[in-house]
Amino acid sequence: MGRIYLKDEGGYEIVLKSLNHYKKRLRTIGNSPELKNSAAMFASILQQEAMKTIPRIDDMIKKIQEGLSDIRLLNFSSEDTSFLTKALLCYEADIKKAQDTGHEYFVKLVGDLPLVKNDFEVIKNAVNKIEQCSD
Repeated sequence: MGRIYLKDEGGYEIVLKSLNHYKKRLRTIGNSPELKNSAAMFASILQQEAMKTIPRIDDMIKKIQEGLSDIRLLNFSSEDTSFLTKALLCYEADIKKAQDTGHEYFVKLVGDLPLVKNDFEVIKNAVNKIEQCSD
């Protein structure tokens, strides 16, 4: 069911959008207002972990893109499902922060706010469907 959602129902669009957002978020985490208020040592550790996560995002994007041509490649472990869900929820949270705070960092991060507000319902649906992708 989840694989069908990704491939045939166009769910890959919001998942790829969320993964790309997550990567952008991790690359710019040093500019995050949340991180700027934390201790310097914590910020450094968080930035190091963020850089380790980016290759996993790239691998997941590649897996989904390849799965669009062969649905059998869209097999996800529960770890993969959790990772995709994390990306979706990160995107959703940043949209809310941009909307609620208007902070320049979040507004720039999510892009066209009136347009991305429409992604809320799509994200909720995607999270439910992605959970159906795991083994």
